[in-house]
Amino acid sequence: MANCPYCAEQIQPGLTTCPHCQSSLTPAPPGPAPRKSNAAIWLVVIGGIVLSGVCVVGILIALLLPAVQQAREAARRSACKNNLKRIGLALYNYNDTYGTFPPAYIPDTTGKPMHSWRVLILPFLDQSPLHDAYDFTQPWDSPQNMAITQNIPSVFICPSSPNHSDTHYVLITGKDTCFDGSKAIKFREITDGTSQTLFVVEARESGIHWSEPRDYDTASFTATGDPGGLSSYHSGGFNALFGDGSVRFINESTNVRILKGLITPSGGEVIGEF
Repeated sequence: MANCPYCAEQIQPGLTTCPHCQSSLTPAPPGPAPRKSNAAIWLVVIGGIVLSGVCVVGILIALLLPAVQQAREAARRSACKNNLKRIGLALYNYNDTYGTFPPAYIPDTTGKPMHSWRVLILPFLDQSPLHDAYDFTQPWDSPQNMAITQNIPSVFICPSSPNHSDTHYVLITGKDTCFDGSKAIKFREITDGTSQTLFVVEARESGIHWSEPRDYDTASFTATGDPGGLSSYHSGGFNALFGDGSVRFINESTNVRILKGLITPSGGEVIGEF
C-alpha cells in the first residue's frame, strides 16, 4: 500500500486518482528548460571574441618577432660598422699629424708593451680629455691609469656583444703585418694596396682591456671564428677595417689563403674577389 501525497490516506499502488480526495496522481510533464539570460549569452559571445583576439595577437607576435629581431640586429651591425669607420678615420688623422700610422704599442725601456694604439688615437675620437688625463710615464695597468680607463669608450664596443668590458676591435699584429710591434708603418710601405690590406678586425671575445697594449697576433691565426680575432656576434662573419678606410663584412667561410694575403701589406699576393 502507498499513501496519497495529498490526503495521506492509504491507496492501492498504480492508481491515477485518489479514491478518497479525488486528487490526480499522474505526475506533471517536465517544464521547459530555463532559458539563459541575455547577459549570460553576451558573456559567452564576448569571451569567445576575446579568446579569438588573443589567439590572433599571439600568432601575429610569433610572426613579427623574428622580423623585429632581424631589424634590431641589422641596426647593431650597422652601428658596429660605423665604429670601425670612426676608428679608421682616427688612424688617418693620426697619420696626417705624425706622418705614420700609430704603432701597435709604445714599449718601455725594456721593450715591453706599455701603451696601446687605442690610447694614442683618443684625441682623434673626440676623447682628448681622456687622453690628457692618461699618464704616459706609467704603465697602462698602473693604478692611476686603470682608474682613468675603467670606462671603455663606446667606439670600442660592438653593440651586438653582451660583453662591454673588453674591446671588440683589434689590430692585426705580428711579423709581416702593418702593425708589427712598436714599428710605425707609412703609406708607401703598403705596396699591396690599402684596399687589399687588413688593419682592424672584430674580436668576439678578445679578453683585452681597451687600453691594454695587446692585439690579435697572426701567429695564432688558423681560420676565421677565433674568439680572439676574425670573429663577431654577427651571423655569418665579421666586420673589418681596411687600409683605405673602408669597412667590409668578411664571410666566415672565406678561404684562409685569401685572409693571409689580406694580412700582409707587401706580400705581393693576388687576392681576387672575396
